[in-house]
Amino acid sequence: MSANAGAPVMPRNFLRPCVLLLLRESPSHGYDLLERLRAFGVGDPDAGGLYRVLRALEDEGLVQSAWERSALGPDRRIYSLKRAGAEALHAHAKALHATAEVLEAFVSRYEEFVALRHAPRSVSRQ
Repeated sequence: MSANAGAPVMPRNFLRPCVLLLLRESPSHGYDLLERLRAFGVGDPDAGGLYRVLRALEDEGLVQSAWERSALGPDRRIYSLKRAGAEALHAHAKALHATAEVLEAFVSRYEEFVALRHAPRSVSRQ
């Protein structure tokens, strides 16, 4: 086992539905998306990986982008969700929900033998 055995393992390509969800909440530029991705527990997201995902989503017709002029700094590319992206997000959410149910069933069975969640300890005095 690796040193990160207790760290959460994210589903493969989990970044895609996360980005789609963030864009459903509001159109954003890349740096803003990087900051907001932390809420999903992805740690310190890789900027290069995020921009590859954004390009792929745009190539697939799920998101669109446009340049936004900025008076305070360089122009920024703003990404927004297209209808096809909202449909893909819904499909991802349904699949993740089904995965969560399977994982919960596994954890519940495993907890018959070992407690994984931190339960409050009772102090017994003898």
